Amino acid sequence: MNVSVSTLSLTVADVDASRDFLTTHLGYQVAMADDGFASLTRDDAAVDIVLLRRGIEVLPDEQRDQQAAGLILALTVTDLEAEEARLRGEGAPITMPLREEPWGERLFQMTDPNGVVIQLVEWTTPTRSTEDEDASCT
Repeated sequence: MNVSVSTLSLTVADVDASRDFLTTHLGYQVAMADDGFASLTRDDAAVDIVLLRRGIEVLPDEQRDQQAAGLILALTVTDLEAEEARLRGEGAPITMPLREEPWGERLFQMTDPNGVVIQLVEWTTPTRSTEDEDASCT
């Protein structure tokens, strides 16, 4: 198997709202669109995103009433602080402020109008080593 592109398909109530959020704040471009459908892409390594309107008939019956929930779309970026400042300046809804975890993950989260959580991440050198954590547990 050779995977040429990765795509995340999200079922949402308002395709236009999520499409506008992703194109305005995260630089996605519309590759294709129709009523209740949008395919979004970027020129870099970010995952492509397909948005489907909840209830759309192209989905099997058992999937039509589901919607994106309980997932986090995580994108690894460079210069995380600058991205957070830019997004705050644009009025993007930052729902978890910038923070750093001891294992070396720096991150913040936004939530789009359909409740899709988008997390921007930058990896750093951990502030504590695994050996330090193991020693503190004994």
